[in-house]
Formats: sequence, structure tokens, C-alpha cells
Amino acid sequence: MFLIKLDAIGSTNSFLKEYVKEHDAVNFTTVVAETQTQGRGQLGTEWASEHGKNLMFSVFVKNHIANTQKIFDLNCIVTVSILHILQNYNLPDLFIKWPNDILSDNKKIVGILIENSIKTNGSIESIIGIGINVNQKNFENLPKASSIYNLKGIFVDKDILLNDILTEIVANFNLYLTTGADRFWTIFHDNLFKKNIPSLFLNEKTQQQFIATIKKVTEHGLLEIELEDKTIKNFGLKEISIIY
Repeated sequence: MFLIKLDAIGSTNSFLKEYVKEHDAVNFTTVVAETQTQGRGQLGTEWASEHGKNLMFSVFVKNHIANTQKIFDLNCIVTVSILHILQNYNLPDLFIKWPNDILSDNKKIVGILIENSIKTNGSIESIIGIGINVNQKNFENLPKASSIYNLKGIFVDKDILLNDILTEIVANFNLYLTTGADRFWTIFHDNLFKKNIPSLFLNEKTQQQFIATIKKVTEHGLLEIELEDKTIKNFGLKEISIIY
């Protein structure tokens, strides 16, 4: 593992992508920044953070995912790894929210953005961007966001948290190579937000609301839900959202 620490950068994902192009980067090379001026979330959404208050980092992973059919295993392993470390802080009601957020007390505290590249030899390289709200107190105009500090009233040493998470991620990816993804998918589904609970959803295309129940996330990362008429349907990113 190789760690690059920066003060201010546009995006840790963008920086690491360029770094990997120019260097023979070792597996789990990580770049962490105190501030991101162009932090991104899923499908172009912005990730806003106060300087020095939160953890914003990206991790380079290669030679772990065998083919594109297994690509969502990445999300599964990473979210489960972060969840496990956050459980040490006794945060209330920790859940994994599809596709790649972690909530505590119905507030978002972790966002993950994974960008994959398929090489000419068929190998897959990934940049895993992670944002964790750690010591930030104010989330103006972000009613669904919170931080470890706001939830527990404690300041967290970001370096220790980063080291713990990276250690967990590396260990779990190595475990994945020897035992497969089943154990991670089990933990993922055991902690999936609103699983088996009738909930209100929004169809992002039609803007219509409807009641449905989350059954699981498929191996391809689609959300499988059961409608009120017992019909089973799968939806991809930004096709539907849960109202909570």
C-alpha cells in the first residue's frame, strides 16, 4: 500500500486516475485530501465538505475482480469493510443504502464512488472514491447528511480511522480472492436499508411515487423490489429512489 497525502485537490478520484496512468501504481495506492474542490458523488452529484473535517480518499484496486459480471462485488466488499469499522463507534442504526451509501440514524455519513476501467488484456482496474463525514458539525441545506461527531458528540482522529478502514479493505479483498463474495453479500443484505419493509419510492423518470418492498440487490447491482401486486422488478442507478 502506498499513501499520498494532499491538502487541496479537485477530486481524489481524478488525481488518482492520472497518477495511475503515469506510474506503475501498486495495488491499494491511496490518495487522501483535506479538501476537494470538485468532489463528486454517484452519477455526477456533488460531495460537499468543510476543510479538514472529513475523510476524502480514493483507493486503486487491480487484479481482484475477474470479469465485468462480478463488478458489483467491489461495492459490496468496500461498503461492508467501512460498515464494520464504523460499528466500532457505536453509531445508531447503521445501514447500507443502495447503491453505495452508509446511513446512521437515517442520515448519510458515507458516500462511495467507484470508477472501473477494463484494460485491453481484459483485466479490471478500479478507483474507489470514499467520503466519510467525520468531524463536520454544519450541513447547511443538506438535511439528510450527518457526521460521526454530530451523531456521537466525539471528535475522531481521521488518520486512525483512515488506517483502520484501509487495513480492513485490504484484508477483505485478499479474503475475497480465497473465499469468494458470498460472506460479503450476506453481510451486505443483512444490513441493507429498508430491506423487507414496505417503503415509498419515486420513479425518477415519471416522477410518480409508489409503495414497494426491497428484496435484495442483484449480483449486477440492480435493486430488486416487490410491488404491491407482488410483481418483482429490478431497477438500476437513478431509475428509482427511496423516500425516507
